[in-house]
Amino acid sequence: MDNIIMMGHGSGGRMTSDLIRNTFAKYFSNPVLDIFGDAAVFTCPGSHLTFTTDSYVIDPIFFPGGDVGKLAVYGTINDLAVTGSTPLFLSAAFILEEGLPIDQLDQIACSMGEAANNSGVSIVAGDTKVVKKGQCDKIFITTSGIGLVQEKHKDISSGSRIRPGDKIIVSGFLGDHEICILSARENLQFENPLPSDVAPLSPMIQAVMDSGASVKFMRDITRGGLATVCAEITEKKSFGITIEELQIPVREQVAGLCELYGFDPLYLANEGKILAVTDEPSAQKILEIMHKTETGTHAAIIGEVTDNHPGRVIMKSVTGGNRIIDRLSGLQLPRIC
Repeated sequence: MDNIIMMGHGSGGRMTSDLIRNTFAKYFSNPVLDIFGDAAVFTCPGSHLTFTTDSYVIDPIFFPGGDVGKLAVYGTINDLAVTGSTPLFLSAAFILEEGLPIDQLDQIACSMGEAANNSGVSIVAGDTKVVKKGQCDKIFITTSGIGLVQEKHKDISSGSRIRPGDKIIVSGFLGDHEICILSARENLQFENPLPSDVAPLSPMIQAVMDSGASVKFMRDITRGGLATVCAEITEKKSFGITIEELQIPVREQVAGLCELYGFDPLYLANEGKILAVTDEPSAQKILEIMHKTETGTHAAIIGEVTDNHPGRVIMKSVTGGNRIIDRLSGLQLPRIC
């Protein structure tokens, strides 16, 4: 039974220690983590810290283009990056179900280590708990992250500098992740495989920030989709947003499955896309920079900030009409991240 998770792995004793050192430390090793203290101790230059945390309970835990571990690392890194900060450190806490094959856990830990290393981020602290079979679904992961943000970028998260006339940019095709998860659950086959878009956004964002272009707001478009992000931006504000349906990038197979299952692409989750708000003079420059990066190849300007309908998001449809866009109500597909 050494090849599966057992209750003894959560005891805090030798089995726990062996699991941590033989699985997690093998892939996460770095000078801060290798001390194995109760808390990580590190030195950061500057004074503006960013901090975030998120939990990942996706089903299935392995899917085209990634797994729950890769998702957990990149998801938290992206939450930091869209604040304009440089991600530095992560923690990772695991809830493991009794009976989980250790080779699956090893694969997940490996992908987490690779994702962190590829992003220049260190996993410096963590925790592991084991529950009886049936008390969780295979593995749940919680990651927290810390980053540093420069003084000139510290207002990006708040969107306080958004003004009428600013342009709305999305960094690529919407809905790939949620449709990928749906396809994995339903065993749907595409002529052209559709992997999740889970990816690190920090290289693209850093290129934009280094250019000196005016970035007034950024948000990664995850649960709730594009519509929810836009609605949150305009809520109780003196401005509104107008978007053009024709300009919103959606793959044909995503649009097709949305029509089949009754989904709306505007509300689909993504794990490798951002919405950015910028002034008009910087919009084309940012678009050109994104197009040169791996995660921004299909970036597009999809609309603008307006004072015509404050507090509302209006989409100009391909048929010529207008549609009010609000937050996601309910749940299109559960456990997508």
